[in-house]
Amino acid sequence: MTTVNASQGSGLSGSGTEQIKQAVNVSDATQMENNFISLMVAQIKYQDPTKPVDSTEFLNQFSAMSQVKSMENLATLAQNNLVLTDNLQTLTAAGLVGQQVSVAVESLDLSGQTVSGQFDLTHASTRTALLLTDSNGTQTRIELGAQSAGKVPFVIDPAKHGLRDGQYSVSIESENGEFPQVEVAGQVSNVRVSAEGPVLQVQGVGSVPFYNILEFAQADAGLLGG
Repeated sequence: MTTVNASQGSGLSGSGTEQIKQAVNVSDATQMENNFISLMVAQIKYQDPTKPVDSTEFLNQFSAMSQVKSMENLATLAQNNLVLTDNLQTLTAAGLVGQQVSVAVESLDLSGQTVSGQFDLTHASTRTALLLTDSNGTQTRIELGAQSAGKVPFVIDPAKHGLRDGQYSVSIESENGEFPQVEVAGQVSNVRVSAEGPVLQVQGVGSVPFYNILEFAQADAGLLGG
C-alpha cells in the first residue's frame, strides 16, 4: 500500500499561520497608528493660534499613514496566498500517489523493470540513439534508427540491454545535432514533503520535484502524450 510521507509537512495550516504572524506584527502596526494619532492630536492642541498648521499637512500625514497600512495589508494578503498555494500544491501532489505521470529527466533509477518514455525532435534524424551512462562511466547505446520530426517513443528493457540496477544518466544523440529533453512515464509510489516543495518517487526515475511533472494520466495508461 502506498502512503504519503508527510513527516516534515504535518500541520501545514499551523505552520502557515505562524509564518504569517511572523511576517507582519499586527500589534506593532496598531501601536504605530495609535502613536501617530496621539502626536497629531497633540500637534493640533499645542499649535500657535495665530499661526495654525495648514490642514493640508494633516491630510498629507493621514494619507501617508493610510499608505503604510495598505502596504501592510497587501503584505499579509500576499503571505496568505503563498501559504495557500503551497498547501494546495502539497495536496495535489499527495493525490498523485498510484497515478501515472510524465516527467522531464536527466537520469533514471533502473531496478529491472521496463521504462517507457519519449522525446521530441524538431527535425528528422537519419540516426538516433538513446545513451545511458552508469555511475562508473560505462555507456550503453540503444539505437533507435531513423526518426521523423515529432514525438519519438522508446522503451528501455534492462534485461534485454544488460543493464544492472542503479542510477543512469540519460541523453539523446541525433544525426541532426539536436539534444531533446527526455520524458519518462512512471507511476508515483509516494510523495515526500520537503522545504523546497513536494518530491515524488516515480517508478523508473526516482525522486522528482513536483515542478518537473509534464503530464498526468490514469494508472493504467501507457506512454503519456503518445
